[in-house]
Parts: sequence; structure tokens; C-alpha cells
Amino acid sequence: MANNKSNQLDVNEALNKSEAFFEKNKRNILGAAALLIVIIAGFFAYRNLVAKPNAEKASTMLSLGQNYFASSNYDIALNGDNMGYIGFLKIASKYSSTPAGNLANLYAGLSYAQKGDANSAVKYLEKFSTADDKMISPASMGALGNCYVKVGNIDKGITYLKKAAEKADNNTLSPIFLIQAGELLESQNKPDEAMKLYKEVKTKYGKSAEAETIDKYIQRVTK
Repeated sequence: MANNKSNQLDVNEALNKSEAFFEKNKRNILGAAALLIVIIAGFFAYRNLVAKPNAEKASTMLSLGQNYFASSNYDIALNGDNMGYIGFLKIASKYSSTPAGNLANLYAGLSYAQKGDANSAVKYLEKFSTADDKMISPASMGALGNCYVKVGNIDKGITYLKKAAEKADNNTLSPIFLIQAGELLESQNKPDEAMKLYKEVKTKYGKSAEAETIDKYIQRVTK
């Protein structure tokens, strides 16, 4: 049984491990964020046909921001341009009662995350009300979990990464979030809890790319 001192969370170690894993799997994680654009664009194409004027105006404005986000112009996406686009921050505030206003919080959070401002990312990702779906919800939860880790709240980061994996329930995102959470648990000297997540990758998501190398993680925490 490890003593209390050995059980203390080494925040720097946890951050380094999480960031290293994120960089290694950046394409998959950010690919999910990029996929949001396609999903949301289709969603609003439908919403615009039935939306009230205020909501329609908000969704039209949001679509302009999506273009800036897609081209990695995060500052303009957040704050607006000089051609009438007001930015995600103002959309979220001015149209807070609309679906577009809610999604502006998500885009603002993702934009701040891409800029490396984890504290602001957490602020806006927390404001986003997750939808009941298999892509937007887990992607937003996973992003929020990673941002919590970056600001030093490891426990909350683990919680959201596990929620994201459960919500996604697929071979693309779930194994990534589970392994991230597992490595963070290892850094907290909780190998048994990490083992459960690694075994879940092996048994439940056995067809994923991560499952091909999960045995090395399991062996690492085997007593």
C-alpha cells in the first residue's frame, strides 16, 4: 500500500503525459472537432427553414464564424471581422437563447483551446449545453476534459474524458479518451483504475487502432 506522499498528484507529470498523448493522437482528436463543422452546418441548414428571425440571424452569423474556424483564423472567429461578422463571443452573448448562441460557446471554447488558452476554453466549453448525439457531445466533453488537465484540474479532466468515451461509444474516439484517462490515473498512482480503462479498450473496442497496442499499457500496470 503506497503511503500518502506517494499518492500525491504530480501535476507536471500528468500534464506532460496528457499533452504528449494529445500530440500523438492530435489528428484523431482534432478530426472530431473538424467533423463538428460538417454536422453543425447540416443541422443549421435544416434549422434555417423553420427558425424564428432572431435564431435565423444567429445561425447565419455562426456560419460565417465556422468558415473562419475551419481555416484556423481563431482570433477573427472569436472576435469578428470588419465586414459585419461579430464573432463567436458576441454571438454567444447576444443570442444566448438560440441554438446558434449555444453552439457559439462550443466553437469559442474550441478556438481558445487551439490558441492554447485553456482557462478561457474551459469557461466557454462549460457554457455549452451538450446535445444528445454521438459526435458533438463526446467531442465537447473530450475537449473540456483536456482543457481541465491543462489548467491542473486532473480529477475533473479524468471525469470528463471517461464521460466522453462513454458518450461516444465508438472505435474512433472512445479508446483515445480512455487511454488518456488511464495515463492520468497512472500518474496519480492508481494503476488498478487505469487497468479497468485499458481492459475496456481491449474488450469493448477491440477493432480500434488503439487496441492493437493496448497490451503494453496493461502490462505496465500489472502488479
